[in-house]
Amino acid sequence: MVEKLFRINPYLESCEATITSAKEGEFTLDRTVFFAFAGGQQSDSGTIGGFQVKQARAAGPEIYYLLGDSTGLEKGDSVVVVIDIEKRREIMRLHSAAHLVYGIFSEQTGLKKLIGSNVTKDKARIDFENDEPISNLLPPVEKEANDLIEASLPTRTYPDKENPDKWWWECGTWKFPCGGTHTKSLGEIGKIKLKRKNIGAGKERIEITLA
Repeated sequence: MVEKLFRINPYLESCEATITSAKEGEFTLDRTVFFAFAGGQQSDSGTIGGFQVKQARAAGPEIYYLLGDSTGLEKGDSVVVVIDIEKRREIMRLHSAAHLVYGIFSEQTGLKKLIGSNVTKDKARIDFENDEPISNLLPPVEKEANDLIEASLPTRTYPDKENPDKWWWECGTWKFPCGGTHTKSLGEIGKIKLKRKNIGAGKERIEITLA
């Protein structure tokens, strides 16, 4: 199973790795800093052995990287894995912001049933079941979130005691299962803005952007 260095240190930009399998232009590694789409979080962008990663996919505890057939790379080769660190930092900020907003929103409103979420470098979203528009509920949520960000509360991620491939995100009294990448404190997020979007009958979306 690949060693997921992005969980241990999400600020790492690169690492050396050994190819553990190579088949039809798709490769696995013994260790990686390159996050593959999972839990709603966008994949990293970057290179392996100098070749652009076309697709990264998670399958259970393994990660498969599609580079193409013309790389000449083989099982056992040593490679350098490099990610777009600026994109990673934006994703980290927005992913931590999404957990923060969910925690505050669910406490303030009692609405806790998530029906979807997504995090990219441009924005994050969290979707709820609700029959009424939530526009008027967002200003106090945004204010509390930005107050806590300004206070720079610490956050932490850590593996589950019984399942080491399951990870948790924790900040204050909030604790959510999450294997994504995050900032070490809320202060790194910076000010955020919230926007309501209707996505269908009985469904409400909160969009989160960095101000």
